[in-house]
Amino acid sequence: MKRLAVVKSHLGSRGASSGCYAVGEKRPQRGEGTWVAPNAAVIGDVVMKDNSSVWFGTTVRGDSATITIGENTNVQDNSCIHADAGVPCTIGDNVTVGHMAMLHGCTVGNGSLIGIGAVVLNKAVIGENCLVGANAFIPEGKVFPPNSLIMGSPAKVVKELGDKHKTVLKFSARHYVANQQRFASTLVPIDDAAYANTGS
Repeated sequence: MKRLAVVKSHLGSRGASSGCYAVGEKRPQRGEGTWVAPNAAVIGDVVMKDNSSVWFGTTVRGDSATITIGENTNVQDNSCIHADAGVPCTIGDNVTVGHMAMLHGCTVGNGSLIGIGAVVLNKAVIGENCLVGANAFIPEGKVFPPNSLIMGSPAKVVKELGDKHKTVLKFSARHYVANQQRFASTLVPIDDAAYANTGS
């Protein structure tokens, strides 16, 4: 990570709020090339490393402990990340966090993918290059080895992932880096009056 800037007061290039908020002395830190959707909320002691992104409707609330989002990692729409005092949440590099996932005081290894609607609780550890299936439930303190396909409620290892699956996981992270760059440069709010004038 080349640089982390402490966010104090920031407006996006098109006048929209950055979605970042301080709580007392706790302020988000953002590296180069990061993107936060206009209606997302990144609050308090949150570290966003280079090229990471937080998508629409997502809340990342670092009021109690540090939350780290690694390089090239994306946290997709309507997800929630939080941590308890003394139980930080650390998400590694090149991770995809699918829509509506809930991560709380856990650790996610580099290159992993957390499926849609999955829940990962305090002190759970997801190893590197793991795929956590949609709606999986990871109980507190559960530890999974690298390269695992993890499914179920409560979740368990279904099989070990091969090189083909690891390639797919890497592609997901790269795709979202490109997508966030597209949104950062082309997303424009449309005034209601514009629709009124066209009859749409």
